Amino acid sequence: MTASIQAVVFDWAGTVVDHGSRAPMGAFVEAFAQHGVRITIADARGPMGMAKRDHIRQVGTAPAVAAAWRARHGRDFDDAAIDSIFAVFEPLNIAAVEAHSALIPGAREALAWCAARGIRIGSTTGYTRPIMDRLAPLAAVQGFVPEVTVCAGDLAAGRPAPLQMWHAMAAMGVWPASRVVKFDDTPPGIGEARAAGCWAVGVALTGNIAGLAADELATLEPGARAALHRDAAEQLQRAGAHLVIDSVADLPEAVAQIDARLAAGERPGMTEAP
Repeated sequence: MTASIQAVVFDWAGTVVDHGSRAPMGAFVEAFAQHGVRITIADARGPMGMAKRDHIRQVGTAPAVAAAWRARHGRDFDDAAIDSIFAVFEPLNIAAVEAHSALIPGAREALAWCAARGIRIGSTTGYTRPIMDRLAPLAAVQGFVPEVTVCAGDLAAGRPAPLQMWHAMAAMGVWPASRVVKFDDTPPGIGEARAAGCWAVGVALTGNIAGLAADELATLEPGARAALHRDAAEQLQRAGAHLVIDSVADLPEAVAQIDARLAAGERPGMTEAP
């Protein structure tokens, strides 16, 4: 059967590469530590999916972190603080992607499935262009070469604004938005898709919310795995996901379900970015 979906747009870390979205999490924790402020893994993961400067702002202005920053530096967490953190964070994240660039199991097969059906492949990311300059070649040798990659900082606003999605669709010449599916592991990435008028598919178990490497996930007891999936699915659905899957390996079934909904006359709708 020929899919009526014309294109899929992928997020990167936690969706196609870097099972558990480990690279950015560690870089955020270390960047704040180098400025004398301890943040937790939960602090670092909370705003994941946003452009990295926006992410740093969200972490740094959270009440507990803001208080710790004020105690350590004698001033509020401000734009100068964001600049200083970002200057440390970006090189750390560039270095980290070297060790966290492997395709998520099932990604290669999902990409081949799309190619066999003429479904175009694009991508957006909360990573900056310098980070992607390091990561993209590592993914390319594994077979992930999207037609377009739109990075945080390329446009006036990042996720959950729709501009990166619209830019990706324009670059590929794909429309209407109802024929495009976004796959993403974070609420800001889901919000980006909904604001653009596209279908949004959340990825529950390989991404930032679950936060586990492949071997860690494989050793979970069934009950713990189910609880992890339930928590991730709830967060992604609250962000507006039309559908939630375990991993990119489930892409063919997700596209089939969306095709059926299109055939029945359903459209994804468009929501305003917060």
